[in-house]
Amino acid sequence: MLTSAPSVSLSWVNTVIAAAERQGVPCADLLARAGVANDRLGAPRWPVDDITRLWRAAAALTGDAAFGLNTGRQVGPGSFNVVSFILLSSSTLRSAIGQLQEYQRLISDGGRFQTLVGEQHSWLIYHPQQGSLAFSPHQVESVLAAAVCFSRWVTGRPLQPVRVQFSHGQIGPLSAYAQALGAEVQFEQAFNGLLLDNTVLDAPLPQADAELALLHRTHAAAQLAALSAPMLLSTRVEQWLTGALDGSVPGRAQAARQFGLGERAFARRLQEEGVCYADLVDGVRHALARQAVASGAEPFVRIARRLGFSEASAFNRAFRRWTGHAPGHWQQQGPVAPQTAPPAGH
Repeated sequence: MLTSAPSVSLSWVNTVIAAAERQGVPCADLLARAGVANDRLGAPRWPVDDITRLWRAAAALTGDAAFGLNTGRQVGPGSFNVVSFILLSSSTLRSAIGQLQEYQRLISDGGRFQTLVGEQHSWLIYHPQQGSLAFSPHQVESVLAAAVCFSRWVTGRPLQPVRVQFSHGQIGPLSAYAQALGAEVQFEQAFNGLLLDNTVLDAPLPQADAELALLHRTHAAAQLAALSAPMLLSTRVEQWLTGALDGSVPGRAQAARQFGLGERAFARRLQEEGVCYADLVDGVRHALARQAVASGAEPFVRIARRLGFSEASAFNRAFRRWTGHAPGHWQQQGPVAPQTAPPAGH
């Protein structure tokens, strides 16, 4: 069964936004740089690629080479929603990590944890699971820093890993790694992980409460089941179009074949969801155009060609219809522009 698209909770999104705001970057500026509409803040989950854009924007606007580390070391229970309460009521840190592995989707689909148990130490390994965009290394560093931070507030005492390692190279000062992680750090290794002492992992936790833990797990299980609901065809088509728009626009017949349907059945299924294929194409083009124009990394003529417009003037007309402004004017407006959301696909 196909499930909902990879996404991340708004509680984790807000953690990133708050970290940028602490460094003087207003939320509106951050969203503008990321090319994300302001009304996205009302959604309970964000697509994984959108938070990757947010991380990239935050790192650029703050100019902080240790932004991920600084974000992770300042997390609190609010960053992990109901999962926080499960962790706090667990019997041991090892048990808490096991619960985190089970309910991690409620925080984010952007990675998973794995434990490798040894005689004296155990590895807590983090495997990033990015969307179509490559993760920023800040995202990975924030996760391990957050794991150390949450271990401190779960156990009630400082946690000092035996070793920490990342698969990417060093991006911040060593002093920032030491402050956030409390251990020697190695870079360009085979995996991202924390090496923890087994006696620390298996020590009883001060706030352990089996009855409360069961109550929180029951609530979390219901939320987890909701995330596994079948995905709408229109959502699947939008995701496919995001990668398929590369110099041309796939026709409806091609899209129908992509999803194993006849053209009439394809159109009928979309109509039942309250949309048509042309609207989905227009919405995806709008979202991609806004992101590309906001980033400023490509000439407008190249953006137009990539999104399948026959000429730059056609792209300019479409962009003006979407936003009320020409691309150049919209780009110069900065944070005001993204308040106009793309047309809802469904």
